[in-house]
Amino acid sequence: MSHATNSAASTLSEDEQQLRALGYTSKFDRSMSLWENFALGFTYLSPVVGVYSVFAFGLAAGGPPMLWAYFIAGFGQFLVALIFGEVVSEFPISGGLYPWARRLVGRRWAWLAGWTYAWALFTTIAAVAVGAGPFLALLLGFEVTPTATTLIALALVAASTALNLMGTKLLARVAMFGFICELVGALVVGVYLLMFHREQPWGVVFDTLGVEGGGSYLPAFLTAALVGLFSCYGFEACGDVAEETPDPGRRIPKAMRMTIYIGVGASAFVCYALILAVPDIGAVISGKVTDPLGEILLSSFGPIGSKAVIVVVMVSFISCVLSLQAAVSRLIFAYARDKMIFGSSVLARLSTGHHVPSAALVMAGVIPSAIVCLGLFVQDALTTIIGFAVIGIYLSFQMVVLGALHARSRGWVPTGKFSLGAFGLPVNLAALAYGLGAIINLMWPRSPDAAWYVNYGTPLTVAVVLGVGLTYMLLFRSHERGTAPYADAWKLNAAPAGDAAVSQPT
Repeated sequence: MSHATNSAASTLSEDEQQLRALGYTSKFDRSMSLWENFALGFTYLSPVVGVYSVFAFGLAAGGPPMLWAYFIAGFGQFLVALIFGEVVSEFPISGGLYPWARRLVGRRWAWLAGWTYAWALFTTIAAVAVGAGPFLALLLGFEVTPTATTLIALALVAASTALNLMGTKLLARVAMFGFICELVGALVVGVYLLMFHREQPWGVVFDTLGVEGGGSYLPAFLTAALVGLFSCYGFEACGDVAEETPDPGRRIPKAMRMTIYIGVGASAFVCYALILAVPDIGAVISGKVTDPLGEILLSSFGPIGSKAVIVVVMVSFISCVLSLQAAVSRLIFAYARDKMIFGSSVLARLSTGHHVPSAALVMAGVIPSAIVCLGLFVQDALTTIIGFAVIGIYLSFQMVVLGALHARSRGWVPTGKFSLGAFGLPVNLAALAYGLGAIINLMWPRSPDAAWYVNYGTPLTVAVVLGVGLTYMLLFRSHERGTAPYADAWKLNAAPAGDAAVSQPT
């Protein structure tokens, strides 16, 4: 056996020993490399999907300076990623946010964090799948109708489910293919637009172009900042597959940071190139032009070239749904393994041949499909539910960030392969401040003349999701059935030397 083989075997053995010390054994294929793990986070964040989906909204709401929202959100989420890196390095367990919250705070807190995160992912899958419809229609040249958009979305979710059922290796390869296509496509489109189709001066991103009217620009920018909040997450998916990645305590924190660096950087670059390629930004701000992206692609690349760009966009949508579905299926599996939900014995099962949670994956396809179908009959309801996707992500993120702060206050000192050391507490506080500010901005009512449900639909949806989750937890008390460890982060530091820090339920 070669030295490299011996080293790999030693690493895998160490990974399994750490997982066993945390109270689990794993039958997942631990075959995902650092770059494949990063690709999963990148395709979930998906610069092309994020920027293309909200470009028109951001430009109309905040004018060219809306570009800076990507840098602000990227920096805030980088702080969150640092905290997540510490936690996943200490607890490299499949399911991400749920097991982290369980070990940092306790079972009830973990239940609500995981419940919120799950529904945020379900609705995000539905939103991305529905968003692919108009691009496919443009590619194939047929009319965009609600029925056609729904059928395309259902087909996309079904195809993603089938691919995910084929196992971790295929998931990693498709994610890597999606990453390469998306990054190369984004760079090629951006460079081409900047070199040959620049219509605006380089410094236009410092010019509000009067979007604020006669008042302050801040309200307009805070509205436009939603583009950054919508686009700058996905790095947490790297931790959702912790039991499928060798040396997760070192590789996953690095993959999370890479997702922020490369993903947010690519988003900002594409957005900047698109802003400079808009012929008449004033027409977009006034509402005369409602689809600046379509106009840019058609005028810059022509009928054939624009279709080539749309092919890359479709690859991005497919790989994004694939990564989202993989993330939520591992979350469902983690819940079921700890007997936290109904049907745990089925949902915690891994398929014999491919070693993936097949029932959880099917569930991760059925629920988003139901949300897609709901939109066919109640369009306003779908808009409100989709609005919950982003804020649900931020709420669940901050439950982990707050959980890490709680654990620190009880004496937790991160001892994983990635640690912030003395900077842990200030970074934790800064990440919490950013997250709370983002949540307030997301929930702030902005249409005083509109119906109440337009202004307060998102907070109401959040209240309903949390209320249903809390009711389920209190009625069925399934969070009390399992024997998996919980609320023990700070106790690990007190474990006797040489005890391997074996966690026991309290």
